Amino acid sequence: MKKYIFPILLIFVICSCSKENENISIDQQIDNIISQINEPNIPTNKANLSDFGAIGDSLTDCKPAFDSAMIYAREKGNLHLTIDNGIYICKGPIHLESNVRIELADSAKIIFDTSNDEYYLPVVNTSWEGTYLYNYSPMIYAYQKENIAIVGNGIIDGNSANTFGQWKEHQKQGLELSRKYNHEKTPLEKRQFGKGYFLRPQLMQFFECKNLLLEKFTILDAPFWCVHLLKSESITIRNLTYNAYNKNNDGIDPESCKNVLIEGCIFGNGDDNVAIKSGRDDDGRDTNIPSENIIIRNCSFKGLHGVVLGSEMSGGIKNVFIKDCTNGGYCKRGIYIKTNPDRGAFISNIFVDNVEFSEVLDCFYITAMYHGEIDGNYATDIHSFNINNLRCTKANNAGIVIQGFEKNPVRDIHFSNIQIDSTKNAISMTNTKNITMENIIIGEEEKIPSHVQ
Repeated sequence: MKKYIFPILLIFVICSCSKENENISIDQQIDNIISQINEPNIPTNKANLSDFGAIGDSLTDCKPAFDSAMIYAREKGNLHLTIDNGIYICKGPIHLESNVRIELADSAKIIFDTSNDEYYLPVVNTSWEGTYLYNYSPMIYAYQKENIAIVGNGIIDGNSANTFGQWKEHQKQGLELSRKYNHEKTPLEKRQFGKGYFLRPQLMQFFECKNLLLEKFTILDAPFWCVHLLKSESITIRNLTYNAYNKNNDGIDPESCKNVLIEGCIFGNGDDNVAIKSGRDDDGRDTNIPSENIIIRNCSFKGLHGVVLGSEMSGGIKNVFIKDCTNGGYCKRGIYIKTNPDRGAFISNIFVDNVEFSEVLDCFYITAMYHGEIDGNYATDIHSFNINNLRCTKANNAGIVIQGFEKNPVRDIHFSNIQIDSTKNAISMTNTKNITMENIIIGEEEKIPSHVQ
């Protein structure tokens, strides 16, 4: 293995923040974002799920009880719904109302029955991999709602390994049709999927919602993405635990979202831990809502990739803070920024500070040619990153990779205090501009040179 050390004296330190924030510290920027996040208040009307007929005996279908509880919440204006210890089977989705707090007891478990996919019909207005369409309902779904909390140490189980989890090999027709509708700008009402298309529903989706709190519970066995935040804002996700290893079991997907705090989560996922998105291609550009002001801190990463920006990001991504995070196990890539010339938009003002990985394939990776795509009319503008105190024990392939385009180079990236103990390839950078480095050690650090002849 080659050993590298880069003691580079900087003439200047690039500013990785927007002009309006250039004199504000990173911690102050984080505080400013948090000040804009409102956690929902605890509702005044309190009831137990059993009041609506639920029995936590692992046999009784409790969907009618959840439906009745949501009707009650809508009529009364709010509901604090407690769920006692027990196993609650749900043959179909839970559609949430505004001003609802669901509180799970320590040994409460909600299990979704997936023995019949028709339980998740009729189709609802949703999005699938960055394309807006009608599809199976997510198992927990809220559309244009506000002030929602799901809290407590219980478990939410998608129960999908042998059902929805097996659908990926059958989804090609549905996937290609969804992309065709996207590129042809087909009206939304004509984008009807569901039965026969095999596009798996998300476990949880919050669509055009605000003031959300998800806290403490454990997520198991999701059908597709675990927590999908879509065109939503003012969101707190705190101390969740994941054991979700089906295909495409992303942990948290903020898509075209604003003011999001993700903290204290323990990830164990079959795909990306956190994947920040903003729509695919024409849908993303037409919607034109970036994901912005997103904080990821004090989390433990384990799964395919730690934090990903892209690849469906045609509305742009900006002001992302990844801070004080550590590893819980192997990740293929630690920090991964991926786009291609079909996406467009921008990825800018990205901050990484005090983040550690153990063994990975690649530690830090930026590519403008995801999946090897080099042809297209919408190159992404990637610029203004500040990567500080990033550590990795072993990168089996590469330490730092940046891949831009000649006509649109990746620019203004500052690395400081980077240590990667072991790797095959230290640094690979193509089509870049103004990449600066300070205190970089890749491989074994060289000490004072020997003076013995």
